[in-house]
Amino acid sequence: MLQDKNIVIGITGSIAAFKIPLLVRLLKKEGARIKVMMTPAARDFVAPLTLSTLSEHPVLIEPFDPDDGSWNSHVDLGRWADLLVVAPVSANTMAKMATGIADNFFMTVCLSAKCPVMFAPAMDLDMFRHPATQKNIEILQSYGHIMIDPAVGELASGLHGEGRMEEPENILAAIQGHFTGSGTLAGKKAMVTAGPTHEAIDPVRFIGNHSSGLMGFSIAEELASRGAEVTLISGPVNLQAKHPGIKRIDVVSAEEMYKACRRSFTKADITVMSAAVADFRPESPATSKIKKSKATLSIPLEQTKDILAELGKIKKEDQFLIGFALETDDEESFARQKLESKNLDLIILNSLNDKGAGFKSETNKITIFDRSGKIEEFGLKLKSEVAKDIVDKIVDHIK
Repeated sequence: MLQDKNIVIGITGSIAAFKIPLLVRLLKKEGARIKVMMTPAARDFVAPLTLSTLSEHPVLIEPFDPDDGSWNSHVDLGRWADLLVVAPVSANTMAKMATGIADNFFMTVCLSAKCPVMFAPAMDLDMFRHPATQKNIEILQSYGHIMIDPAVGELASGLHGEGRMEEPENILAAIQGHFTGSGTLAGKKAMVTAGPTHEAIDPVRFIGNHSSGLMGFSIAEELASRGAEVTLISGPVNLQAKHPGIKRIDVVSAEEMYKACRRSFTKADITVMSAAVADFRPESPATSKIKKSKATLSIPLEQTKDILAELGKIKKEDQFLIGFALETDDEESFARQKLESKNLDLIILNSLNDKGAGFKSETNKITIFDRSGKIEEFGLKLKSEVAKDIVDKIVDHIK
């Protein structure tokens, strides 16, 4: 996938720089040609000799060699690159990139590069959350630069939160995804829903389900890896979207998910509704915690909006709509009925009777029904592999 791609890696002064030698090795194994540049401060965190050995090129730090006067051309390096990956990028360098300050060799390359730019922030959570940093991120993204979102985890300060640079394996996946942007779904917009919804009983309790969101996230990642621009609408889950081509919208309730879907659906060429949306919600959620003062408690419920049916009503001919059916009895009959009544193009059946399928599992077993009456069954697989099967079927139908 990366064979003979020219990639420049720019390293700034961050403790996360120690991870970059592994990224260089991973990229080299994929066949990429790598050149590394560093800010002067980055030398305090990772040895240039290590990176020079792994990349098989001198590491570039200064604009010229003070001993012999030889010049490192920032223009040539910027034009050589098919992709510039700034990882890790500190808050300081991000500010320079946003405002065009070229006070070292690294920044002159950033300003002269004609290729796409990806950047992977690494800093303490309060620095990352600071309005100035967030504004600089917005500016960089307005330039077309692609952010590899930082992970949530343990930070060098000892705190725990957002700001940890993404792991090298996930940065590699983002780079691979970038170069497959000309893939089978390039130019397509997709909307995916994932996870459960939580319907409030009172401020501390809710009605929900066991959905982890993994199936929806896997589908979103697969669509993005094939070039689609993906909007992922997710209920409350403990997952992170890795691909830079995924825009995530977080919601809690079925009503919030409905509103988010209505806003995004009209722009989507492909929609995959894999979220486990609650069918019922309390009629009147309590405004304060319900005390255990009675032996029994009755909570009147009302139906939530059927989001899939609502989207089916407004679906245009050039839109492709996929739903999921999680059943326990008479599975095929219910799946076919749902396919027709909700104006779907495909429906994907899960049965809770299949061991290893459904919620709270890394695997799934599906059957896909289309409008022509064709049925295709698949064996038990990891959800990442199931996502490939589903997207293969989408590609086959929209060609």
